[in-house]
Amino acid sequence: MSANTSRPLHLTVVSAGLSVPSSTRLLADRLTEAVRKQLADAGRDVETQVVELRDLAADIANNLVTGFPSPSLTEAIEAVTSADGLIAVTPVFSASYSGLFKSFFDVIDNDALTGKAVLAAATGGTARHSLALEHALRPLFAYLRAIVVPTAVYAASEDWGGNGDPLTDTLPSRITRAAGELAGLMRERTGTATRATDDTAVVPFAQQLDALRPPR
Repeated sequence: MSANTSRPLHLTVVSAGLSVPSSTRLLADRLTEAVRKQLADAGRDVETQVVELRDLAADIANNLVTGFPSPSLTEAIEAVTSADGLIAVTPVFSASYSGLFKSFFDVIDNDALTGKAVLAAATGGTARHSLALEHALRPLFAYLRAIVVPTAVYAASEDWGGNGDPLTDTLPSRITRAAGELAGLMRERTGTATRATDDTAVVPFAQQLDALRPPR
């Protein structure tokens, strides 16, 4: 087994919940556990790191004003940009992501998430806000050139008191489906990187120079 497929995968979770406890963090934890299970079933270890944006609110605001991130914010940005996969969860305010959520991604370089596997999720008081996933979160990550998994997960207040009815209690199945998509994309991308590394021959620089010289 190559070193790239034997190393633990890195999963970073961004939670923009404001209260403690919060339904946003609860959904983030459910998604994280589901992704970990999917990867474990596939024989892959995963290391997770949670970024709680409420703890970084002042740092994010200062960065927007000064252009200089604090050590804590720098660590959070590095956790997001270096991850193999990202789970991003926000509460819905005024039919869109929260200002704190958007501000955090505003301080990340526009190219830093290119090709990153992302699972987008949101929470809200009513199911009527679920379209925020499609008209707000998905376009945000598309602009950042991330790869967003097909299934986005929205949890309204009534979703937390499921009664087991397969027609109405769909949050567990949506979590499982989205987690499987993210886990599969994380495995696929690291495997592709490994094959590219293994199949690429390194040509010595002197040999490259010789190839440029005209024939004698």
